Amino acid sequence: MKPYNEEQSKKEQVEEMFDNIAPTYDRLNHILSLNIDKAWRRRVMRIVRRSKAHRIMDVATGTGDLAIAMAKRVDRTQILGIDLSEEMLAVARQKIQKQGLEERIMLEKGDAENLTMVATESIDAATVAFGVRNFENIERGLQEIYRTLRAGGKLVVLEFSMPKNRFIRWVYSQYAHRLLPRIGAMISKDSRAYTYLPDSVEEFPAPERFAEILRGVGFSSVRLRRQSFGIAYIYDATK
Repeated sequence: MKPYNEEQSKKEQVEEMFDNIAPTYDRLNHILSLNIDKAWRRRVMRIVRRSKAHRIMDVATGTGDLAIAMAKRVDRTQILGIDLSEEMLAVARQKIQKQGLEERIMLEKGDAENLTMVATESIDAATVAFGVRNFENIERGLQEIYRTLRAGGKLVVLEFSMPKNRFIRWVYSQYAHRLLPRIGAMISKDSRAYTYLPDSVEEFPAPERFAEILRGVGFSSVRLRRQSFGIAYIYDATK
């Protein structure tokens, strides 16, 4: 799965790819998902709100949609958004400023697999929306998140998955491999990114396997919540 220069690491490829598509990412993302992604993020936000977390870390925050939603709806929170792409963070900063949330949300350019800016056991809850599949080393990224969480802290992951139903899987595959790259190329001028995205979904571990990885890292009480016929899953885990 090498969308760009084969001599680059996956991390470098992901950073370059999201830097390229950052200006059109929000518009294209909502069009391609028919805005269903907004409902999924609201469900993640409700799980975090029930955990009564005050210090939240949003890993792979991208353009900040989830961080902004949590800042607006989860009381007395301070949110740290971390992302590998400076261009995505630039879009996020504009949105945060427009919403007047600068005092609630802080953004940092950083690597999910090396969260040196975050102290051990300093976070109440961590979220990752559509970012884990872009980790170069999934276990390492989850281990770093685990380290930053306090005992009893919660991790909530929202990630795409391949549907188990054969018909829905076929429809999804046709959409992802034929229509999505064409629309992506027209709007973002970068068809490679929207070829990579469906490929990365197919390569991501199946839901039950990803739950095993979470448990292997040390998380307990791992709960899987299927979304929209299995197109996505929400994983709810506790340290």
